[in-house]
Amino acid sequence: MRSVHNGVVFQDGRETMTADMNDEDFKDHADLDDEAQPGEEDAGWRVRILDLSGGAEDNIVEDVKGFHDVAHANAFARAYVRDSVELCRAPGASPRDTLNAWFAFGENAEVLEAGDDGWKSATELDDFVSRPATHMERDWRSLDPRRLVEDEGGEMDFGADDDLGAADGE
Repeated sequence: MRSVHNGVVFQDGRETMTADMNDEDFKDHADLDDEAQPGEEDAGWRVRILDLSGGAEDNIVEDVKGFHDVAHANAFARAYVRDSVELCRAPGASPRDTLNAWFAFGENAEVLEAGDDGWKSATELDDFVSRPATHMERDWRSLDPRRLVEDEGGEMDFGADDDLGAADGE
């Protein structure tokens, strides 16, 4: 039987002052445990990769899971789309041609369940097609949570491949 006496109970990150509570008292607040936090079931935030060419079912390529916070997910989504735009940019192409190529062949990314806090490609597409990206702006691989590996001491480390272009043979 769970019981707390004149202490603080932490439920879902919230503090609650209690006084002599037991299991019966917790039943009144059982719904607090059922509230889903964004990405909670997958240990973090998720970014959905969308195929703009329509080659995938519902245009969904994959959901990338495990982002630490919404800022991490936003940075990944932004860099992923920035890289996709650059892959669609032909030498000498106008910004309009680059945008049309991206809509025809590119990939978009959206942060799931982030609401207004999630990054949206529409807010930066004009800048992306007008100005070629630097390598750092395109480096979504360094932000990819699938590369994070926890070592034996509990420290986070990147996989053996930390080189920007190594994954695609550059």
